[in-house]
Amino acid sequence: MYEINRGNEMEIANMIVNGKTTLGIEFGSTRIKAVLVDDHNTPIASGSHDWENRHIGNIWSYTLDDILGGLQDAYASLARDVKEKYNVTLQTVGAIGISAMMHGYMVFDRDNNLLVPFRTWRNNTAAEAGEKLTKLFGYHIPARWSVAHLYQAILDGEPHVKDIVYQTTLEGYVHWLLTGEKVIGIGEASGMFPVDPVTKQYNARMLKQFNELVEGKVPFKLEDILPKILLAGEDAGTLTEAGARLLDPSGNLKAGIPLCPPEGDAGTGMVATNAVKKRTGNVSAGTSVFAMIVLERELSKPYPEIDLVTTPVGDLVGMVHCNNCTSDLNGWVNMFGEFAELLGVEIPKSKLYDLLYRNSERGDKDCGGLLSYNYVSNEQITQVEHGRPLFVRKADSNFSLANFMRCHLYSAFGALKVGCDIMLREEGVGLDRITGHGGLFKTEHVGQSYLAAAINAPVTVMKTAGEGGAWGMAILANYMVQREGKETLEDYLENRVFKGQEGVTLSPDPADVAGFEAFAKRYVEGLPIVREAVKSME
Repeated sequence: MYEINRGNEMEIANMIVNGKTTLGIEFGSTRIKAVLVDDHNTPIASGSHDWENRHIGNIWSYTLDDILGGLQDAYASLARDVKEKYNVTLQTVGAIGISAMMHGYMVFDRDNNLLVPFRTWRNNTAAEAGEKLTKLFGYHIPARWSVAHLYQAILDGEPHVKDIVYQTTLEGYVHWLLTGEKVIGIGEASGMFPVDPVTKQYNARMLKQFNELVEGKVPFKLEDILPKILLAGEDAGTLTEAGARLLDPSGNLKAGIPLCPPEGDAGTGMVATNAVKKRTGNVSAGTSVFAMIVLERELSKPYPEIDLVTTPVGDLVGMVHCNNCTSDLNGWVNMFGEFAELLGVEIPKSKLYDLLYRNSERGDKDCGGLLSYNYVSNEQITQVEHGRPLFVRKADSNFSLANFMRCHLYSAFGALKVGCDIMLREEGVGLDRITGHGGLFKTEHVGQSYLAAAINAPVTVMKTAGEGGAWGMAILANYMVQREGKETLEDYLENRVFKGQEGVTLSPDPADVAGFEAFAKRYVEGLPIVREAVKSME
């Protein structure tokens, strides 16, 4: 990170004025973040906008006003940060990249009208379609994937289907608004419909099978309504005048800025952790949690717990995606914050997290027999259909604050461990290094050591762990404008972004591993409890 001082403030200001920066914007589940980086990929300014999805009519969604207003507010926040730090007005950048949470369902008619409210990745309403497509393709299709949502709408006879002329994801939609281009990065495309890692296009066999399956039920071929696939480094269009005014209503931002292919948060997470090389991986832990390992070969068979997606350049990745991670944990921390307020004590949120997380390290290695499930929404990895956050203990469990927090931190990785054990133990997937990033790793050592215990492998956290996907997206924008000849993304990251970068690697503590294994056994055996809660608490 830059040490901002009088000496380099002017240098950075000149970079900004001359467009020697790139901008990454990522729509996360609870925050839209904008990060501006210099020509060495160092973050120099940032902005953000907090938002929350809405549960309307049994659907998790964000409105178009939420999306556009949030985009503008995040950019305005960034522009203010630039003005305050460097006393210049942000008018141009070298390139822009848009990212967002993967998957979901956004479909449009010929007049570019959104046909139904945006259905996010959190919805499990397309489980039937996912199961049928998995059987048809012989390839795991999760319920949150775009094609599953589309097929479910067809199965349900939804009237809007006949009017669909374009289907995309959230970042594809925002990119389209800014550039007029109907394109998508290959990593995100692989969460819309299976991608062939050889041709780097949608899988031709499966496209044919899908079209035959729905023949006579829809007026389109699937390939005609999907966005065009682009690889990292390829040109994805330029910011139009309308796009510039949409992003920056103040009128300061100039049109003509190139944009790189829009990517999902999985792809930007790989970039932000230098995990696009085979036998490397990363874990992103925030509202949701996912582990991604770049594979040397295909898995021996489909697994419902493992999605096959790709890196931003199209290499095959085994992905374990869990819908739930920190939301329930955040709720407990907030409650402890309320208790502190009752005592008349004001504790900054970051300090509150640090205090509670670090206290968890004093707990028993197996959490003293406590058990929790962080399922604010459904969790397909463990076959729990609806969100029912739950904490349970036996009368003789060691019920202490340290064990309580340790239990909830373990639970954040509980479903993830189920899927990772399949890849690492059953399939023998090779893994040389795994990097953690996201909010759960901001408190040093704690989340990192618990993840190392969960997967029984060393975990590295870089100093940029908190920057997350918006930073990764800005790097992809820089890669597009800076790459030399046939320079690969892998080489660009290794030599230009992460060379000399400081990080901390923790090897798993054997006692922690044994403790997590005991917790994981209790976690799996207790799943009928939370499934019963779904039935009993309608």
